[in-house]
Amino acid sequence: MYERVVAAIDHSESTGRVLAAARELAQLSAGEVWVVHVRERSVSKYGGTEAETASDARQEVDAAAAALADAGVKAQGETRHTMVGYAAREIIASAAEHEAGVIVMGSKGHGDLAGLLLGSTTHKVIQLADRPVLVVR
Repeated sequence: MYERVVAAIDHSESTGRVLAAARELAQLSAGEVWVVHVRERSVSKYGGTEAETASDARQEVDAAAAALADAGVKAQGETRHTMVGYAAREIIASAAEHEAGVIVMGSKGHGDLAGLLLGSTTHKVIQLADRPVLVVR
């Protein structure tokens, strides 16, 4: 089915469900999962701010890849960096670089209108992706 899967994770409660869905898809075809986390940085005239440290982000990605490996799935972790508002483009770029057949990501539960108004990353990925996107609630 999908031999290459990108699982986009963040610090939300849906991360576990995203990883479970990616694991199941990969197991159907003895596939591989790339666990991707995008660190966003905001910049103002007073300098930049980040919501998390690089080591915190890397630790989360490494733990997720290790959990998939423990389940028998070939997995790799990747932390990407971008400006606030560009996470969707980084997720799509990762999927293209790894030639993933599908992107798996979570939804924070906003409706279509809220997603449009808030500019949610999931909504942007769905609109911009050139491959299937599986949204896990």
